[in-house]
Amino acid sequence: MAFLVAGTLQVASQVADAQESLGRKGKYSMKGPRVALALCSPEVSASTVAVLEGVFQTLGFESCRRQEASVQGFRGELTRFREQLDAHGGSVGCAFVALVARPWQLRQSQQLVRELSRCKALWGRPKVFLLLSSAPGAVPAPGAFLASLGELCGRRPHWSLLQLLTEVFSRTAEESAGAAYCPVLRSSLRGALCLGNVEPWGPEPEPGPSAQYDLSGARAALLLAVTQGRPGAQHDVEALGSLCQALGFETTLRTDPTAQAFQEEMAQFRKQLDAHRGPVSCALVALMAHGGPQGKLLGADGQERQLEVLVQELSHCGALRGCPKIFLFQACRGGHRDAGMGPAALPWFRRWLRAPPATPSQADVLHVCTDVQGRSSRGPTPGSLNQADVLMVYAAAEGCVAYRDEKGSDFIQTLVEVLRADPKADLLELMTEVNRQVCELDVLGPDCDERRKACLEIHSSLRRRLCLQV
Repeated sequence: MAFLVAGTLQVASQVADAQESLGRKGKYSMKGPRVALALCSPEVSASTVAVLEGVFQTLGFESCRRQEASVQGFRGELTRFREQLDAHGGSVGCAFVALVARPWQLRQSQQLVRELSRCKALWGRPKVFLLLSSAPGAVPAPGAFLASLGELCGRRPHWSLLQLLTEVFSRTAEESAGAAYCPVLRSSLRGALCLGNVEPWGPEPEPGPSAQYDLSGARAALLLAVTQGRPGAQHDVEALGSLCQALGFETTLRTDPTAQAFQEEMAQFRKQLDAHRGPVSCALVALMAHGGPQGKLLGADGQERQLEVLVQELSHCGALRGCPKIFLFQACRGGHRDAGMGPAALPWFRRWLRAPPATPSQADVLHVCTDVQGRSSRGPTPGSLNQADVLMVYAAAEGCVAYRDEKGSDFIQTLVEVLRADPKADLLELMTEVNRQVCELDVLGPDCDERRKACLEIHSSLRRRLCLQV
């Protein structure tokens, strides 16, 4: 009986922590200690390490550890870090892991993200990964990036970390070959993450970055949707098309394109934008179809097309230079069905404790890559996915199923509802709210008898606030 009571109390504590981790107004409460870990390869300079530790202190992290290891040893160090957090005996407010190494050594960072996501002490809590290149001549230089982040956080404690990073991206972007390239963030956060030493549920904070994209020019949207064999897809097409028109986008719709037609329509869209007589201020592209292996898109003919190839088509658009480019992807990115994570409890325990729904295992992660990939001695490679001013939102995390039923998809329907409710808000913050609502849903797939979870993945290299309605 004592064991049963102890177990019940432990689960009750876990549930209470989970309910408080993402509270009112969709903000992380940051209750609990903040812990940081810096993993550096041997060639990293002492000055870079000193700046990094200073940033940790500015951001209010209580426990900061630094480990020097080969890249092969990074995962082992992170495993020990996770085990120590779980042995702590309580929830952790936030974890911040900085990896400083050569670019090629950072390519397996997703394995490290998955390792820390297994940490029970961080269930429902934000986990931040910062990848810094130690290569000579890295752009931006690690010290410059860190100094800018630390200085902004000290002056703007109410800003969310996404707002801070948007401003840092603006400061550290590099111009090359007539285009801008900058760091990229990948987020599955479910709310605003404010690391300043302020009460997140206090008075309304000061506004975020004042610099906004100028959307006074023409806006264009391209919707490409495979509706054959995708029940509910037509509802997504109608809802998104209506929203685009309400937001002032001149919208082009093509249904049931083949794989080749996806490419051709993107090329034609780019040519139309470049031929536009007046200024173009924003472009939105929505690709809705079945997803193939490795995140490929399937046309109506069943043939595959790489998403990256379609995205790069707009990177060559001169009319969109310096303008925001929005991509929405409603497609599976693999076959994994996520059961989610949560306190281990019997069903009647969960009912009695009013436990919150399980959290998607990929949620609450912010992954920041500062190095411009594909950079050569002459600058970034034109058309690389590090081009600035891009916002990409995936309906599913990497390797996972994207859900849809006869009423439409969870992603598109929630997105339309959120943007209609508050079209004047910053789009990156709105997408975070869309993710919060999608993460709360319990979904039941057509070939699965158990409820599963879904989580968006948001990629951003935006350098200003993006508000679709003034």
